[in-house]
Amino acid sequence: MKAKSDDTPKKVLVAVIGAGYWGKNLVRNYNEIGALHSICDSSTAAIKTFKNQYPDVNCTTSFQEILDNNEIDGVVIAAPAAMHFLLAREALLSGKDVFVEKPLALSLEEAEELAAIAERESKILMVGHLLQYHPAFIKLKELIKSGELGRINYIYSHRLNFGKIRREEDILWSFAPHDISMILSIASEAPEAVSAIGGNYLHKKIADVTTTHIEFPSGVKAHVFVSWLNPYKEQRLVVMGDKQMAVFNDTLAWGEKLLLYPHDIHWEQGIPVLEKKDAVRVEVEQKEPLREECVHFINCITNRIAPITDAKEGIEVLRILKASQSSLVSDGKKIYLKPETSKQFFAHETSYIDKDVEIGKGTKIWHFSHVLQDSRIGENCSIGQNVVIGPDVKIGEGCKIQNNVSIYKGITLEDNVFCGPSMVFTNVFNPRANISRMNELRPTLVKKGATIGANATIVCGHAIGEYAFIGAGAVVTKGAPSYALMMGNPARRTGWMCECGNKLDNKLICPHCAKKYEKDGEGIKPKG
Repeated sequence: MKAKSDDTPKKVLVAVIGAGYWGKNLVRNYNEIGALHSICDSSTAAIKTFKNQYPDVNCTTSFQEILDNNEIDGVVIAAPAAMHFLLAREALLSGKDVFVEKPLALSLEEAEELAAIAERESKILMVGHLLQYHPAFIKLKELIKSGELGRINYIYSHRLNFGKIRREEDILWSFAPHDISMILSIASEAPEAVSAIGGNYLHKKIADVTTTHIEFPSGVKAHVFVSWLNPYKEQRLVVMGDKQMAVFNDTLAWGEKLLLYPHDIHWEQGIPVLEKKDAVRVEVEQKEPLREECVHFINCITNRIAPITDAKEGIEVLRILKASQSSLVSDGKKIYLKPETSKQFFAHETSYIDKDVEIGKGTKIWHFSHVLQDSRIGENCSIGQNVVIGPDVKIGEGCKIQNNVSIYKGITLEDNVFCGPSMVFTNVFNPRANISRMNELRPTLVKKGATIGANATIVCGHAIGEYAFIGAGAVVTKGAPSYALMMGNPARRTGWMCECGNKLDNKLICPHCAKKYEKDGEGIKPKG
């Protein structure tokens, strides 16, 4: 008999905690994909039923038994929301990867603690925002990303039903997380303001109907209407673009779940005229969203990759829920959301910092500046007023960027670069307003210690050498050698500069600090 190889991948096994109203669906799916090890529920009657239904699966009322079992890799929590934090915390500390049904927790502080534990213990922490895994929603995001809908102006969602009424959480926390998660995914930016109104009809302290309004820095607006006192079921997400409108209606048959409406508005003698067009069905692959979500969790455990709906995404949803709740109890008062900033750097309250941004210790960001997604700023930088950085820009340590500077994608600043007031970078060589050329970006590298003077322009596709000095108003069209003094339009080298910022004499000696230099290719370098 051939011996079993030690390289055979270990099968991932999970335990479902809480197998009631929704948990039983998780039990079914994990069992079908062959990943169900245990079912844990506080009800002995429920456990007895599951033992009969799943005779090959371990069934228990003891959560500690699940934590102590080394065969179990992941814990899937579908218990009441009030128990999410404690169960998830114990599971993470016991060395398990964790999936938590929405919401991640009932407070931001608890959610952030879970995220910190997961990061410290190198564990997967995933949130059950189911609709992110719905094939129709995934297709909708693809259409938006490809530009089929044009610029997104407005998003609204309705999640209405008659029941299921809860008492541990109101309708906002029960129904709205799914829609908020989808809206954040579509908007791809953190909101700046939230307001909410609602009505309490069955219990004076628990809202049965709420409407939440969300505002984004780009001008996109969204609203979420939820109710468990509606005469019929409705689960509808509408995305309005300036080219087309899309409707994701999860209550309809698969062929009708995602529709595009290519309606048009044109103007005649100063009057808007509507031109309605027939809806276009979008073909969507028929897959059960919950199964896709379960498979994704197993894949994350197997390959040690971050989930689509990770702890960070769960925390962002909680931020909006918390702000909505604050507005709700304040009769609809608008709540402004301050950007999430690290305590190690300063960001003025009028500045805006997108998610997925890294900012180093000691950096200061001043009035009305915006740092876009996936940008990285080093330590001890100074970012002036009305500065735009990103997306996907890397700035080194000790850089100083003065007022009214935009650093676009494709531009990289090494350490200790100075950008003077209103200087200009470009990243496309031959731009047209009606032609997208973002796939033709020409990168610009500004090397360490370089200075770019006020109102100078750097044409894309070149490098500015170490400690080069670009004079005020210069237009650099062909880059600059290291230590070069560049002036004029187009800029040309008129001398050499010392690292201390003073012009060298004809012998390449600094009259200020006496440092000596020598030729080095097209540039110079310190001597000795």
